[in-house]
Amino acid sequence: MGGRRGARTQRKHFKQSRENAWKRSETDSSSVPYNREHGWQPFATQNPSFDQYYKEQGIVSPEEWDAFIEMLRKPLPAAFRINSTSEFCDDIRSQLENDFVKSLQAEAIEGGDLEPIKPLPWYPDNLAWQSNFSRMQIRKNQTLERFHEFLKLETEIGNISRQEAVSMVPPLFLDVRPDQFVLDMCAAPGSKTFQLLEIIHQSAKGGSLPDGMVLANDLDVQRCNLLIHQTKRMCTTNLIVTNHEGQHFPGCHSHKNISNGPETTNKLEQGISQLLFDRVLCDVPCSGDGTLRKAPDIWRRWKEGMGNGLHSLQIQIAMRGLSLLKVHGRIVYSTCSMNPVENEAVVAEILRRCEGSVELVDVSDELPQLIRRPGLRKWKVCDKGVWLASYKDARKLQRNGIVPSMFPSGRSYVDLTDSNQKSENGQIVNSDDEVQPDGLVSFTDTLEEEVCDLPLEHCMRIMPHDQNTGAFFIAVLQKVSQLPVIQGKSVSSRWNLSTRNDELHENLSDQATEKINGLEGTSADGTDGNILELALEADEKISEVASEADEKISELTSEEDEKISEVALEVGLVDDGPDSVDQQTNSSEAAQAPADKKTNSAKGGEKRKLQIQGSGHLVTRNNESNHVKRIYYVSKSVKDVLELNFRVGQQLKITSVGLKMFERQSSREGSTAPCSFRISSEGLPLILPYITKQILYASPLDFTRLLQYKTIKFADFLDAEFCQKAANLMLGCCVIVLKEGGNSLPDHIQADKSTIAIGCWKGRASLSVMVTAIDSQELLERLSARLQTEKGTFEQENHGKLGEKQDMSDENGTSMREHNVEV
Repeated sequence: MGGRRGARTQRKHFKQSRENAWKRSETDSSSVPYNREHGWQPFATQNPSFDQYYKEQGIVSPEEWDAFIEMLRKPLPAAFRINSTSEFCDDIRSQLENDFVKSLQAEAIEGGDLEPIKPLPWYPDNLAWQSNFSRMQIRKNQTLERFHEFLKLETEIGNISRQEAVSMVPPLFLDVRPDQFVLDMCAAPGSKTFQLLEIIHQSAKGGSLPDGMVLANDLDVQRCNLLIHQTKRMCTTNLIVTNHEGQHFPGCHSHKNISNGPETTNKLEQGISQLLFDRVLCDVPCSGDGTLRKAPDIWRRWKEGMGNGLHSLQIQIAMRGLSLLKVHGRIVYSTCSMNPVENEAVVAEILRRCEGSVELVDVSDELPQLIRRPGLRKWKVCDKGVWLASYKDARKLQRNGIVPSMFPSGRSYVDLTDSNQKSENGQIVNSDDEVQPDGLVSFTDTLEEEVCDLPLEHCMRIMPHDQNTGAFFIAVLQKVSQLPVIQGKSVSSRWNLSTRNDELHENLSDQATEKINGLEGTSADGTDGNILELALEADEKISEVASEADEKISELTSEEDEKISEVALEVGLVDDGPDSVDQQTNSSEAAQAPADKKTNSAKGGEKRKLQIQGSGHLVTRNNESNHVKRIYYVSKSVKDVLELNFRVGQQLKITSVGLKMFERQSSREGSTAPCSFRISSEGLPLILPYITKQILYASPLDFTRLLQYKTIKFADFLDAEFCQKAANLMLGCCVIVLKEGGNSLPDHIQADKSTIAIGCWKGRASLSVMVTAIDSQELLERLSARLQTEKGTFEQENHGKLGEKQDMSDENGTSMREHNVEV
């Protein structure tokens, strides 16, 4: 099986147990939160090194430092987002606004100790909310307990996504449109990917799939599985999940003759010859000190050098993202760190390397209710307790771990050689250089602080005490022309660093990348404890491994070349060739065919390795037709990428693709039915508008009974007509749609977001629901709420009609009974 050799570093990671920040070893008495004498003790929320470092950097003014630190020591409020593409989106928002908010406000007025939930003012359409309750309050208050259970249920179904408030910001500044290709370079755990998918689906035309897609990538296979689990709740056909190092993400160039000009077309009628993106989200691995409120264990482990160890890796990932971006495309660089070495220093180096081909975008007029601060233009670098104002200081102190790009000017001072002389080994040594004593704290007294001449004020810093959130850094960049390249090689992979130290540091970052498996998923969505320690280790051991860096980078390059030639996923295609129209069907045509014929074609069709012909959109993971368990549907944009991937030798290591449309029925009756496949719950909303056979409309009572009892005999249905029609269906998959209002049945389904339908299996004497228990519970609750609302509206309308009829009866001297008026 392809991809084994590429997973070598990942297997090493599997053997390591992930540290639990809330557990401490018995020997670590300094950090054990439980003390036998005094009971449970909270984590220490102070670190003198932290205070000294950020006071020196000036990230907030001295007047607001106390408010800043006080907010960092408070627990982070919980935040969640309503899935805008859910069929129950309006119902959930209404329930929050009219039920929970009002109930909690009333209790807050009476008790005075409850802070009601509230929408985030800067997020569009009241789709993002924030709450701030303790576990103790939830246990004591019935309304809060009901709200907590509501959150758990809706999150599991996929109608709600829990996500830190500041983590929702970067996708909003990407300005994503439904026809665009979007790359999420460091995607796990997947909340931002989910948000991006929502945006492209929400902005697409009603009833149609978006022309664009989202490609979500992560380094760690385990975190990819978490990413897949998160995004599976979205039920989308426009997603590909891959497993690559972000800085080495393949470009998939098929060597066709393409235009050298800007790629601006997104309608890929003739397919694509190179994988380029309109939007790139670059939420890079970082030290994560912006998540202190959510992960208080960071306080005790924080050290000033952690950002230094990740700086070069962050530049590499961002530069690779820019090389994959189309001209006039937009990239968002973000971290959950407050460290300028990981933030402004990276953005400044990107702008310098791109030589005017990339611009920093001023988005101060977007999301006006989001309080943000401008980026810094001056900062210093701290290395093992020593403050450095410029790279010249680092050279004098022989700091191998410090590179010029960490400083505001980015200057290497290599050109100042008039007073320099070369030593015997060829290194440049300044005649005035002297190694300073170990006790040196600052080397900036005799030097002016550097100030960056780039417009870094267009970057955004979100501070915790401004709107009771975590800390975050965001920079929006636009690619205005092609990057400086060397004949077909990206600037990110062929950039020559100005000094030997910088080259060694980048090589070390590659080593650290292999060791820090899962690093690319670090963001405000979750900070891995291993990342902080490994970042610190990278900073402390730079000098030890510098001599081996060149040899190691050669090995890594060789391994990467081997990896991209291996296969991570075998894909088969059920398409519709000219000689197999009756047996195979693509999903575009299948959507217009009867449901039973669709599934039968899926069963009988020949499964081949992905050789896409015509417009086939159904894929499987198994070339053996008798062993196919699931059939997936992919959108045209995803299909084009799969085609390209096969043309270039399957460079993309794909871990998940497409939407599960059909799955084999494993029960005994499945083998005797004309078709052993059934429509999956995930795929039903997509295919529903095109189904013309094996479909029934049920009254609200019968629909509710089906969900409650799971299996019902035909004779036990309340509606005799429905009972007869159900008995006349063929054995196998069928669809039951909730009939709303009136007694007449429509000729065909007018499906929209509010249409409620479930997949069932028609047996010899009964109907069985093919819906999970959690989905059944959700449908029952939503159905009950909707029926109560309709009942109230119906009674109100008829009460008004009754009053009108009574007035007419009084005037005409006749009774309503004489006119056969039913109330």
